Amino acid sequence: MHNMDTDKSIPLSAQSPMVWAAYATGGMAVIALAFIYLEINLLDMFRALPSFLSFFANNFMPPDFAAIPKYVHLLFETVFFAVVGTCISSILALVGGLLLSERTNSIKAVRQCVRAILSFLRNIPVLVWAALLIYIFGIGSMVGLLALILATLGFLSRSYAESLNELAEEKLEAMQAVGASKAQILVHGILPEFVPSWINWTLFTFELNMRASMVLGMVGAGGIGIMIQTNLRHYRYREALALIIVLVMIILATEFMTNRIRKRII
Repeated sequence: MHNMDTDKSIPLSAQSPMVWAAYATGGMAVIALAFIYLEINLLDMFRALPSFLSFFANNFMPPDFAAIPKYVHLLFETVFFAVVGTCISSILALVGGLLLSERTNSIKAVRQCVRAILSFLRNIPVLVWAALLIYIFGIGSMVGLLALILATLGFLSRSYAESLNELAEEKLEAMQAVGASKAQILVHGILPEFVPSWINWTLFTFELNMRASMVLGMVGAGGIGIMIQTNLRHYRYREALALIIVLVMIILATEFMTNRIRKRII
């Protein structure tokens, strides 16, 4: 059944020039207000650029890779944060997606309750989760893992639910017509069609979690981020830059690998 509000909406491409002008004016006004409120002076930023580049060249260059071997275990810890966090959150989010989707859950009250809980989880940034969990568990890898799971669970559940809602109805209706039960429709009709989307969203989340793992470490949640923060505090800038470069290379390799997998799936 189509949503009446959606049917009555006018596509952006069909909007009149006056409407576009109003949108543009409103957007420019908001941007100007933000600059004024924050007292941002672009000229000062450009004037400070030479000093920043000079400081970076004198203190961060060249990167010191000599100490990297003693931090290998922390690099593995950062990667495994993302692996385990994505694995657990994808399993939990699959349950959340099935409860959120109209295709798999016809009870509206349950869908609304689950949506409210997952929306709450989704709108708390991962760093906030880490800061809260540190007070409960103290500094350590458990904090980073739980922060990743809680921060990605809501996002993944919503993404899974939207993918489930977009599945073609013809096959499911045909299975209903021949008397298949709801469990049979789910196992033999919905889940096989949903697997490519599940893999696609999970790999995308893994990329996000790889970046988040480094940031979590910088607030005491374990991983290589702790050593990056420690080196910066002790003015070991070249060593910190070397760690950042290695981590960026790992993240780029992860993106390359996941993009190849996604393309093969599509």
